[in-house]
Amino acid sequence: MPHKKLIVLMTAAGLLGSTAAAGAEDVLEKVTGILHKEVKIVVNGTDTSLTPVYIDGKAYIPVRDAAADLDYEVVYDDANKEIELHKIDKEEAADFMRGTGVIVDVKQTENGQYRIELLGKGSNAWVILYADEKTVIADEAGNAVPAQALTAGTQIVAEYGPVMAMSFPGQSHAVKITVGAERKVKEDVIQAVKRTDDGWQVQFGETKDGVAVPALTLQAGKETSVLTSQGEPVKWEDLQAGTKVRAYYGPIETKSIPPQSPLFYLVVLTDAQAPAGKMSPEAAQEYRDLAWPKVSDNTSHLVTKRDEALVQIVSAKDSGVIASTDEQKKLLEQIRSANGNLVTVTYNTDQDELLGPLTVAFDFRTKAFVGFYPRK
Repeated sequence: MPHKKLIVLMTAAGLLGSTAAAGAEDVLEKVTGILHKEVKIVVNGTDTSLTPVYIDGKAYIPVRDAAADLDYEVVYDDANKEIELHKIDKEEAADFMRGTGVIVDVKQTENGQYRIELLGKGSNAWVILYADEKTVIADEAGNAVPAQALTAGTQIVAEYGPVMAMSFPGQSHAVKITVGAERKVKEDVIQAVKRTDDGWQVQFGETKDGVAVPALTLQAGKETSVLTSQGEPVKWEDLQAGTKVRAYYGPIETKSIPPQSPLFYLVVLTDAQAPAGKMSPEAAQEYRDLAWPKVSDNTSHLVTKRDEALVQIVSAKDSGVIASTDEQKKLLEQIRSANGNLVTVTYNTDQDELLGPLTVAFDFRTKAFVGFYPRK
């Protein structure tokens, strides 16, 4: 982001004290000023500790302290006898989060932004980013890339934040996107998977007359990541023939039969591969659909969108859910006696600071509604 620069000629070194040197045409002259401690300096309605010095009826203030209060950085150029004030970009100075991965989906919203679903590595492995006219998008060489050129499979490095919405997945504004390789995308079931000397090999294909016919072989190495669609890691040993996956591979592909290509990301879509406490996007969406009618009376206060509520599997024994009817109380007791689990669907509201989020609970086994978690 470009800096705004204001140049102050070094003709008033007296900005730094009550005894000053005023210069003109390379002639320095010693002058005396009066320190007016009773005069208050206010910047944008906020009091400061600055004290002006009056020289010949003009008020002077310390340039470095004044610049800090005005969000400028002071740089002194000794060769040209200039003081440069660089406007500090608060957004640039903020602590941004950083994510690397592939674009799962990108859509243009009604307000002209681009909604980017990023899946990758790090604490926020699955995140929704919004790119607008303030977002800097460029390739690795620094060449500008239009937002409409971003597609599913594009490998990117994103800087975003510093604020992230408390939704699932988290959502934030993209400050900078660096575009990398364009990965090919294939969603299919695994025909075969096996360990090799260099890593793992994943094969896709079809069966003809009872014989497996390979159509694509992907070679995985140390750089390959295997994860769920929510960014949770998956062990290679848990993969098997018949597992539904989405592969991001290439862009290089051999002309052999079957063609071979390096595997970048392998996203597991089968429910059985999801780790404890998590579930597939399809299963999570089913619970969101069940929960929505239960919170319909509070839609005016919801800040979480219907399809982005946080869905979790929790132990019923340790939960604080409150059942309302006798039937719900009986069901909850049965679930707890059997050491069963609940599925919670959580929505954030504009009343969270006072009341907390709105959370609905269902029986994990039967999907029956159990009750609500108490708010503050």
